[in-house]
Amino acid sequence: MAELAALEDPRAREVNERHGDDHGVNLGKLRALAKRLRTQQDLAVGLWATDDTAAKLLALLICRPKAFELGQLDAMLRQARTPKVHDWLVNHVVKKSSHAEELRVAWLADPGPVVASAGWALTTERVAKAPEGLDLDGLLDVIEAEMKNAPDRLQWSMNHCLAQIGIEHPALRPRALAIGERLGVLKDYPTPPNCTSPFAPTWINEMVRRRST
Repeated sequence: MAELAALEDPRAREVNERHGDDHGVNLGKLRALAKRLRTQQDLAVGLWATDDTAAKLLALLICRPKAFELGQLDAMLRQARTPKVHDWLVNHVVKKSSHAEELRVAWLADPGPVVASAGWALTTERVAKAPEGLDLDGLLDVIEAEMKNAPDRLQWSMNHCLAQIGIEHPALRPRALAIGERLGVLKDYPTPPNCTSPFAPTWINEMVRRRST
């Protein structure tokens, strides 16, 4: 914890806090520290228990994802608090767990929008890598009905799923494009030069173009 405190940078904290993340540690330096520590499950559990955001991020980098039970992962998601911890938990830990599918189904149905967004993130992963058994038309039905008025984090995850369906599944691409155009979600999102807009129709068309070249 003392080493993490020494890495605190007020400017980094200012930038991070604009995105809802209450820490001031440069993520490159955090990854370098994790590389030095390597995998240490007991230390990861201790760091997570501090409830300090930088410590939680470090814990997610040095933990052993398959060591966590389903209930532990569910509790950790609900304790995540900040967007970066939430994202790293889902991407670095839950996706590598044998409990990912069971949690995907449970979280997708959760009434809390932040928890539900994790379910959508895991669903997007399956859309891209293991779509067998997914009701893709059913997912598009839910997106069409609920994405427009969903809270920000949930809306972002649903939009990513919409784009992924359009990118990966040509037969459903026209419908995905039509839903994106009709809802207009993230159409005016500020996008830096040389970056792809998160507006689903733009995103879909750009990724399809890149794959065809």
